[in-house]
Amino acid sequence: MRRFALLVPILLLTACADKPDSQEAGKPNVCLAPAWINNTEIVDDNTILFKMKDGKIWKNTLQDKCFGLKIEGGFAYEVRGDSICGNQQIIHVLRTHSICSLGEFTPYTPPPKEKSGAE
Repeated sequence: MRRFALLVPILLLTACADKPDSQEAGKPNVCLAPAWINNTEIVDDNTILFKMKDGKIWKNTLQDKCFGLKIEGGFAYEVRGDSICGNQQIIHVLRTHSICSLGEFTPYTPPPKEKSGAE
């Protein structure tokens, strides 16, 4: 029964995904191929880094704060079709089952590592 409850919002979100008002006019929506995702890193309750097998990193700033995401340390999602698209995918926190919506994917470059004082 719970699985059905999670699938309904996914189906509704997917059905609404093609509406032009869901993103800025003329701005392409970034979609990621799940097979190319190497791992993810939860930065905080609002930000997830998607690290790709080709070395690129995509930052996703969730549409709203996803309470418990960082402290619970994990999330799950169901892929419909062959990609995960910004502003169209929902995730749920593993232990709490909170449902949250991904936001826009943007390229991310990690800050340079600080050198230690000894050289």
